[in-house]
Amino acid sequence: MSSPPVSLRSPPPEGALSALGRPDGTEMKPLPPGSWLGMLGGGQLGRMAVHAAQRLGYRVAVLDPDLNSPAGSAADEHLCAPYEEPRALAQLAQLCPAISTEFENVPARVLAKLAESCFVAPAATAVAVCQDRAAEKAHFARSQVPCAPHAVLASSADCEAADAALLPGILKTATLGYDGKGQRRVRDRAELLTAFRELGGVRCVLEALLPLAAELSVVVARGQDGAMSLLPVQRNWHEDGILATTVAPATGVANECIAQAEQHARAIAEAMGYVGVLCIEFFVLEDGRLLANEMAPRPHNSGHHSIDSCSLSQFDLQVRALAGLPLPAVRQHSATVMLNLLGDLWFDAQGQQREPDWAGLLALEGTHLHLYGKVEPRRARKMGHLTLTAASAEDAAALARRAAALLRLPCHA
Repeated sequence: MSSPPVSLRSPPPEGALSALGRPDGTEMKPLPPGSWLGMLGGGQLGRMAVHAAQRLGYRVAVLDPDLNSPAGSAADEHLCAPYEEPRALAQLAQLCPAISTEFENVPARVLAKLAESCFVAPAATAVAVCQDRAAEKAHFARSQVPCAPHAVLASSADCEAADAALLPGILKTATLGYDGKGQRRVRDRAELLTAFRELGGVRCVLEALLPLAAELSVVVARGQDGAMSLLPVQRNWHEDGILATTVAPATGVANECIAQAEQHARAIAEAMGYVGVLCIEFFVLEDGRLLANEMAPRPHNSGHHSIDSCSLSQFDLQVRALAGLPLPAVRQHSATVMLNLLGDLWFDAQGQQREPDWAGLLALEGTHLHLYGKVEPRRARKMGHLTLTAASAEDAAALARRAAALLRLPCHA
């Protein structure tokens, strides 16, 4: 029998708020199944987190302004309102003793406000660091983790004075950039000045363009007690700034580099006192050096394979960290390749919309199709992902190539 609906104006169960840790360091006790968890953001990451929470018996309330948001349609309650709408925030805080976020552009001040009455993970301070590339690189330095040579530019004069050693380079807006947005490659100072103006003259970070051999990512979950659990290190390939292919465990990378990436990820999370799931992206240079690129205070596109390939997914870890549950080591039981499914897949060569050949795809043993419930396919829009699993890395790569050929997708495995 399904549970009766819960009014958003009803108080949470007695003792629910005291069950979790507070900013003052009060000891955390796990929230029992049946409790409410909150999620700021209604995208696909929130949708998969909702599913993970519901499997454990939790109920989830999502706050997102899109009536048809993927997470909102899966949640037990959907508060359809802007992220800073006071009444909606009050309702969310009243219902949910613990709240997380599924994307980093939720205003940090909203998280700080919620933390006055709820347990919030990740904390506003951590999210604020991840929202600003300059602050992010400063945190890498505090964590004693190397990153690319860079400079923070706030004016045309800063562009004129920037170290010539940073050119050619990549100019990135300090905030609100993702999936290749807010970035320009610049070869010389003239292009730097032009790009700075094109990006609106906002504060930017200029990074030296480096010879890359590979890109890696590490997803780490950290509990309030400091315990950490990591997904296997992943190797990633991008197309037009958007993730296209992930292979896990990472192939073609030295074991020493893998171990160093894990060590750096732990150091970055520890130095921030982070609670929740954090993803750190790394560059492997042609000379073998490992540099931190950027981080996301949430589950990450490159970790989606863990739903099908690991003993715990990144969303399981997110729910556990939020609810105060144990974070055991993650075991990868299947080699895997993940392919992103963008809206381009829904259009033929003439630009006519059509449905991909899902039946042909699902006839391949070891395919796991995840579609996000988005109503309208658009080019470059993330509509879903495909995970291919097998007993060996070679078999997973071969299966991924077959699937990619069927869908006419790029595949780097």
